[in-house]
Amino acid sequence: MARFSKNSLFSSDIAIDLGTANTLVYVRGRGVVINEPSVVAVNDKTNQVVAVGKEAKTMLGKTPSHIRTVRPLLHGVISDFEVTEELLTYFINKAHGGHARLFGPRVVIGVPTGVTNVQSRAVRDAARNAGAREAIIIEETVAGAIGAKLPVAEATGTMVLDIGGGTTDIAVIALGGTVASKSSQVAGDKLNENIIDFVRSEFKLGIGERTAEDIKIAIGAVTPLTETLTKSVRGRDYATGLPREVTLTDVHIREAIAPSLDALMDTIKEVIEATPPELLSDVLQHGVTVFGGGALLRGLPQILAKMLGVPVKVTPDPLTTVVRGAGIVTENPMPYADFFIDEEDILSEA
Repeated sequence: MARFSKNSLFSSDIAIDLGTANTLVYVRGRGVVINEPSVVAVNDKTNQVVAVGKEAKTMLGKTPSHIRTVRPLLHGVISDFEVTEELLTYFINKAHGGHARLFGPRVVIGVPTGVTNVQSRAVRDAARNAGAREAIIIEETVAGAIGAKLPVAEATGTMVLDIGGGTTDIAVIALGGTVASKSSQVAGDKLNENIIDFVRSEFKLGIGERTAEDIKIAIGAVTPLTETLTKSVRGRDYATGLPREVTLTDVHIREAIAPSLDALMDTIKEVIEATPPELLSDVLQHGVTVFGGGALLRGLPQILAKMLGVPVKVTPDPLTTVVRGAGIVTENPMPYADFFIDEEDILSEA
């Protein structure tokens, strides 16, 4: 059983949901204080960071050749270690109001289901290099289940679906452990790609990632709506090279993302098939809990319930469910120690 020193908990302890699209930060005793894009702008001439977070995202697709806008996480794991350090340093300092501290904070960080030891170690090392005195790594599905107040430590099967920007994680949790799980790359970024490809194919119009994201939020739906949603979209006409405007509807978006949703359903069914029968009966009774930004897609709970044959509920404020769960761990880590990844390296002795 993990042991914690009496001096190991400070009011500065923080939880981080380090996402492909957005990073959220929870400060112990204060709640969620930061929700910004996981984007860093780097000047290649000086090798210095120009902007981080919201400011960097506004530069996407608009920078001169010597400035790169980088998303240092790919499918929820680190793809650019040094830039991730800069990202974490920025968020840790901002969470503390930019004030220097004698001791760095203990940081609880959520990672996607099924990350390798090398990947989890990279996250921990990046956090330590960014100023954390200690880094606890926990799977995002578990953190989300804790944030949703689900009975993760009981002998009851709990199924959760975390639809993020880079990955969708599916897990069945019981008795302080993950019984069955799988990660899919069908998530927010993939749906954006589907929209970009559809607009290019159907309208011969080129749009960017930010525009696709705006379209998905404004009119995205996976089931027919009682009232048609429309959005005017400007892009580059591939035939003339000139700007052109078209009008998209929720029907277009539903058609664009349908293949990806089918693939996601297949992954969910694989997790169900790998779940022991006794726990599966609990899932059939209690249903599936959904969180993450993708949970806000119109009609998603209804289509999941119809295709899986189980009740489906979305957590209140699904965007912050994971970071709130990780925040609960910062308040009292010991009950959740069995969930920590590679705990022998990261826990303090009494």
